[in-house]
Amino acid sequence: MKYISTRGHTNTDGARSFEDVLLTGLAPDGGLYVPEKFPFFDKDELEDLRGKSYIEVASAVMWPFVEGSIEREDFDKIVSETYAREVFDHESVTPLVQLDSKLWLMELHRGPTIAFKDVALQMLGRLFDHVLKKRGERVTIVGATSGDTGSAAIEGCKSCDNVDVFILHPKGRVSDVQRKQMTTINAANVYNLAVEGTFDDCQNAVKDMFNDPTFRADMSLSAINSINWARIMAQIVYYFTTALALGAPERKVSFSVPTGNFGNVFAAHCARKMGLPIDRLLISTNKNDILTRFFETGDMKMDGVDATLSPSMDIQISSNFERYLFELFDRDAATLTAAMEEFKTTGSMSVGDNLLEIAKGDFSAHRCDDEGTLNIIREVYHDTGEILDPHTAVGVSAAKDYQDEIEGPIVALACAHAAKFPDAVEKAIGIRPPLPAKMSDLFDREEFVTELPNDLATIQSFVRKNARSTKKDAA
Repeated sequence: MKYISTRGHTNTDGARSFEDVLLTGLAPDGGLYVPEKFPFFDKDELEDLRGKSYIEVASAVMWPFVEGSIEREDFDKIVSETYAREVFDHESVTPLVQLDSKLWLMELHRGPTIAFKDVALQMLGRLFDHVLKKRGERVTIVGATSGDTGSAAIEGCKSCDNVDVFILHPKGRVSDVQRKQMTTINAANVYNLAVEGTFDDCQNAVKDMFNDPTFRADMSLSAINSINWARIMAQIVYYFTTALALGAPERKVSFSVPTGNFGNVFAAHCARKMGLPIDRLLISTNKNDILTRFFETGDMKMDGVDATLSPSMDIQISSNFERYLFELFDRDAATLTAAMEEFKTTGSMSVGDNLLEIAKGDFSAHRCDDEGTLNIIREVYHDTGEILDPHTAVGVSAAKDYQDEIEGPIVALACAHAAKFPDAVEKAIGIRPPLPAKMSDLFDREEFVTELPNDLATIQSFVRKNARSTKKDAA
């Protein structure tokens, strides 16, 4: 498998291997890596996967993406270690819970940081370790988080011998549980940076660091957020396991995905391109609804970011949306690049009516404000006894709105444990959900965090001073 950039530089200087894509994250031209072509599973191959374990399905689904870079025996070992019961507390890894005759929850919070990012980032840390050890290299990971990616990234990489991790989060704009999960890790290779500003400010700083060729080379920068293709690759798996458990390939399954950065739902789009019989893909946003507005109008226009009960979705710049636009523009890198430059310069861009119709065929869009979020948490708790976190509630809201017009099962993604957002849950149902036993002492742990201004030079200086890149050391 080879990979190309959405911005097109690989059209002239050659496609990249999985190893290169894993370690660099963002392409040198500022684009995102995508496979040259997607593997395809026909009906017989899908039927062969049905009834197999999560580990077996994961190995089969992801193997085509890494073939040629990692030996099959080594890859199978990485997958087995990633999804072992010592890491995820359910044998199904992402188990299903039925809410009614048609609606299901896919629990993605069974990993060490009780959020969906664990499913991919536990894998990513092991992939980094394997490839860097083989190459005798180090990397410096810089990432931005709106809450969950940071703790999952740190948890996945805190034991990696050849990785330094710098995670930027918006000061005061993540939940207390999310912050403590990041800042209470005391590891020599982990740096938590609380930045004055929004998540988009943090993400822009990360992108600017990657787009500084000298700094990027000196630090051997790599990405662990969802701009790294390996993240998307690992997320594709649970759409396969869930659809197969609910009757695929004989019947289609729909998914409802609360989204901010578009990575999780783009993985579902990839699964459908790979042959998985997905009926409808529902995206649901909170008040920060730039994605919903795009699928309604064909216009992508930035607005202010409002703080909501679902803070991980308080985003205006959805980094993974570029991958979808690349597909929507029929992989025309020049058109994509022009659109992204227009968006960067003016804060808006549009697609024509024809492309909007295609996009509406790919996704159905929905929004849910804070009041609606609280109502869904109350309704589901009253009807089923299940306690939803606010992000999951946003996704369930879309599933309920579309339920009457969809024939088959609808799976709403339960992206985080309710205890990560206790204030919102308590406001809705008067119950403050407790942390799982493995995290019961979280608020007693010492914090390790550095506060920095929203200033690129200051952030870069901190990374340069503390990173242990082999290239920097050699220089």
